[in-house]
Amino acid sequence: MTRNWILIALLLMLASPAAQAMRCGNRVVVDGARDFQVRERCGEPFWSESWIGVDIVGRDSVLERQREVQWSVWYYNFGPNALMQRLVFRDGNLERSDTLGYGVREIGDSCRANMNFTGMSSGELVARCGQPASRREAHDSVVYRPGPSIENWREQRREEWTYDFGDSRLLRVVNLVNGRVTSVNTLAR
Repeated sequence: MTRNWILIALLLMLASPAAQAMRCGNRVVVDGARDFQVRERCGEPFWSESWIGVDIVGRDSVLERQREVQWSVWYYNFGPNALMQRLVFRDGNLERSDTLGYGVREIGDSCRANMNFTGMSSGELVARCGQPASRREAHDSVVYRPGPSIENWREQRREEWTYDFGDSRLLRVVNLVNGRVTSVNTLAR
C-alpha cells in the first residue's frame, strides 16, 4: 500500500512541470527556453514589449558590479476557446509564463467603450481593442534594494494610450504603468 502512494507521489512530481508548460500545437515550451526557440515553436507573438534594467552587486564596497538586464514580454493569442499567454524573458531566457483571460477570434475585434480596462495587461488590451490611435510614453527609474549592497534599477514605464471608439464625442485615455492598465479617463475630441 505504501509503495503505491510513493509511486503516485513520484508520478505527480514528474508530471507537474509539464502541466505548467505552454503548448504551441504539439510543441512544448518550458521555463529556461531561449527566445528563438519559443519563436520557432510558437511563431511571432501578436504583441511584445521590452525594457532595460541594471542589477548592481557590491554597492558601496571596494568592487561594485553593474550588469544590464534586458526584459521582454511576449503575448500569444490562441483564439477565443483558449487562454492567452504572457511570456516573460530575462536576457533572452524564458523566466516564466502566465495564463491570462480567454483569447479573441481576431486582434482588436472585441472591444467596447464601456469595458472595465483597469488591471488588464497591455497585451490583453491590444488583443481586445487593437493598437491605440495615439500612444505616449515616459520612463522613470525605480531602485529596489533587496539586501545589503544589492540594488536593482528598473524602468517604470508610464504610458498613455488613446482609443477612439467612434461612437461618441469622447475619446478614452488609458493609463498604463509597467504594462498594466491603472486608470481610464475620457477626453473631449
